[in-house]
Amino acid sequence: MTQNKLQLNEGKTEALLIDPQNSPNLPLSITIGQNDICFSRSVRNLGVIFDDKLSMKQQVSKICQSAYLELRRISSIRHVLTVDATKTLVTSLVLSRLDYCNSLLSGIPQQLIDKLQKVQNCSARFIFKTSKCTHVSPLLAKLHWLSIAQRIDYKISSLCYDVVSDTAPL
Repeated sequence: MTQNKLQLNEGKTEALLIDPQNSPNLPLSITIGQNDICFSRSVRNLGVIFDDKLSMKQQVSKICQSAYLELRRISSIRHVLTVDATKTLVTSLVLSRLDYCNSLLSGIPQQLIDKLQKVQNCSARFIFKTSKCTHVSPLLAKLHWLSIAQRIDYKISSLCYDVVSDTAPL
């Protein structure tokens, strides 16, 4: 840090020790220079929340919370919006949250995928003003939306294709 003329800001610095097996003999902090930094249970980096087990539970909960908040905000003006305008708003404000860094969600438990899928299903029903008991598959097909699991696979496939075809940034 000294060589790069950087200074450690203790108030903003977080450290995460990843330990999926809960080992009992791990240190509680790390010393960097004169500063003692305690390990956090979770940290945020570029808007993604990582926990000490890399379970992504907190990240999925935060995504769902912010997506439902956006749906509630849109619902206050839904009565004056067309289906196309609503689709555009939901795509911009809700699906963008579901898609942001979703490649990091590859391999998470199905119950977390299901939570995200419920948000997407709710969004599709919201766009078409249908009830909760309406089957969502035709709505997703009409919107040309992939399921959450398919969106994650598509993102990873696209990234891999870019690397293999030499179109990815260096």
